[in-house]
Amino acid sequence: MRHELVRARAPLRLGFGGGGTDVSPYCDEHGGVVLNAAIDLFAHVTVQARDDDQVRLVAADRDQAWQGVAQAPLPTEEPLRLLKGVYNRFMVDHAGGRAIPLTLVSYADCPPGSGLGSSSALVVAMVEAMRRFMGLRMDPYEVARLAFDIERRELGLAGGAQDQYAAAFGGLNLMRFFEGGRAEVESVAIEDRVLKELEASLVLYFTGVSRESASIIEEQTANMRSHAQKSLEGLHALKAGAFEMRDALTAGDLPRFGALLDAGWSSKKLLANRISSSGIDAVYDAAKSFGVFGGKVSGAGGGGFMMFLVDPTRREGLKRLLGKFGGAAQAARFTSVGAESWSA
Repeated sequence: MRHELVRARAPLRLGFGGGGTDVSPYCDEHGGVVLNAAIDLFAHVTVQARDDDQVRLVAADRDQAWQGVAQAPLPTEEPLRLLKGVYNRFMVDHAGGRAIPLTLVSYADCPPGSGLGSSSALVVAMVEAMRRFMGLRMDPYEVARLAFDIERRELGLAGGAQDQYAAAFGGLNLMRFFEGGRAEVESVAIEDRVLKELEASLVLYFTGVSRESASIIEEQTANMRSHAQKSLEGLHALKAGAFEMRDALTAGDLPRFGALLDAGWSSKKLLANRISSSGIDAVYDAAKSFGVFGGKVSGAGGGGFMMFLVDPTRREGLKRLLGKFGGAAQAARFTSVGAESWSA
């Protein structure tokens, strides 16, 4: 049964360890492993049926809109390629190629280029919204796989797969990625007190610099394809670190977890030249001098959000210190809920 008005949301994520190993060709040749956690910032989507012959697509947080006669496929050039790509796939797969008039509005709880996986979470939220709008059944694996296929294969946007699975599943997970796009998601069970302590210790810092992750990932991919030794060693270390981080969390050892974040950031910087910058290094060095357990840039690097782990009694002091660099520091909370939708 088709619904007339549907809303959906999918959580953003913090990538703790293994980021980059979910990108081909590394995951195809060696298997990728990522540890990440969904947080209570979301990508939001509304889909509403129309009584005319139009399709209207709106990215409310970017103040961008496109409208035209409903057709399948819509032209996938900018603006709003992601929105057009999701619409096209559903029309082909589930509407027999006919075009359904509708309005789709999207926005996210963070700036674009944040390093929190917002673009992929947006695609997952759109897939979830269109699934319910058209009365379809899909489990989280199917939602994530479809979102990955649209974003990476059909639209050709560079990147890995962890963001789609984090948004679809929610929670704290160890994810494995294999050749051919196969993925396995393992929920990491930690004591509630450890999860609360991790939340109390966590500080996010938005550098004020939005970055284009695709260009950084393309450099990383080129390094992998050329079998650059430094890049390959960095990826192997990141993969091993994801397992160690999981073990530190299950043991409740947050100082150890913080130290592993720090080691992972050192390995991450080996993958591509633009992962860090002089501004990022200055912030990181100041936080280390302050006494954080560890930290890293979230996502591909180059800007967006940084994360730090610190004694909870010193968290406010760290936020004041980071604020002197011109960005914004904040706390974060985790969510166990993945992509969800409802009829409005």
